[in-house]
Amino acid sequence: MIMGRLKIINLVKIMIYFCLVIKMLDKVLETCQFVVDNTKHVRINYDKANELISELLDFDNVHYLIKVPYDIYGMSTKDIVNFLLIYDAIDFSFWGNPKWTIKANGKEMDGGIALLHCTFGLFKNHDSVEVYQQLEKMTFENFKEILNGNVDIPLLEERYKIVNTIATIVNKDMNGSFYDFIKGINNDKDLFKVLIDNFSCFEDTRIYLGKTIYFYKLAQLLTSDILHVIKNKELVNVDYSSLTGCADYKIPQVMQGFGILEYSNELSSILENKIEIEENSPLEVEIRASMIVVINYIHEQINRIINRMDINDFIWGKSQDKTKQYKPYHLTRTISY
Repeated sequence: MIMGRLKIINLVKIMIYFCLVIKMLDKVLETCQFVVDNTKHVRINYDKANELISELLDFDNVHYLIKVPYDIYGMSTKDIVNFLLIYDAIDFSFWGNPKWTIKANGKEMDGGIALLHCTFGLFKNHDSVEVYQQLEKMTFENFKEILNGNVDIPLLEERYKIVNTIATIVNKDMNGSFYDFIKGINNDKDLFKVLIDNFSCFEDTRIYLGKTIYFYKLAQLLTSDILHVIKNKELVNVDYSSLTGCADYKIPQVMQGFGILEYSNELSSILENKIEIEENSPLEVEIRASMIVVINYIHEQINRIINRMDINDFIWGKSQDKTKQYKPYHLTRTISY
């Protein structure tokens, strides 16, 4: 009798757990739609969004980590995942005047690829468990030297604190290996929840008209990256179909360039004049929310045959096309993206 009740209680707990996980990602779409329904500065041109669909259907969906000029896939799955936790957690806010750049391999790099170069160097040919032990003890000056460039990278101290905190948590609570802690998880809902529950740096919400708006850009990016690595390295099926997209500044820039996002005169002037937009301001929230709604709209238009994160990556890839000139992206100093 008692055993039967315990089984029922445990079943209820499991059901509640899965409901909470599902709702966390559902809240992204739900709250972003609320923003779009009330927006004053951003309008979605759905006809222009439709024009991308034929090209999307021919998209060569190769994950970006395979394309980068580093042998990331030459490492073990364990070391790649442990590396990605650090890299994706501090993959944010590179803009500046002048922009942070590094010199490597005979050329200048900036943005995410420069950060990847700096952080990958810590893990290449090293056991990631030992790297995490070093990161926990690393001084700020040593960290600063790793990211040495023409100027200090924006939010340098914040990045250091994030790396130090993550390393401390992994060493203390995960026996030194995030990969071993999540080993066997092959779906986005469970992996995403592990990230949100254990690492506060992935918190990414805003307040708009009194309502909490959910984005979780970096947590979704990392979830996607890890699952792609597990799929490609371990040849197992993974599920990242619940992810909604990464609300950043490059994808809205591309969407504006294709006429999908139309901005008010006030917002257009701010972008053209490269005026900083405050974090949590209505302008920032409306831009980020609108791109999530566009991605979901395209996803629905193609009967969900391509995951939203792949649509996200398709549009982000267009921002890397140097032959295309886009108007300036919005400038918000934040650890969220």
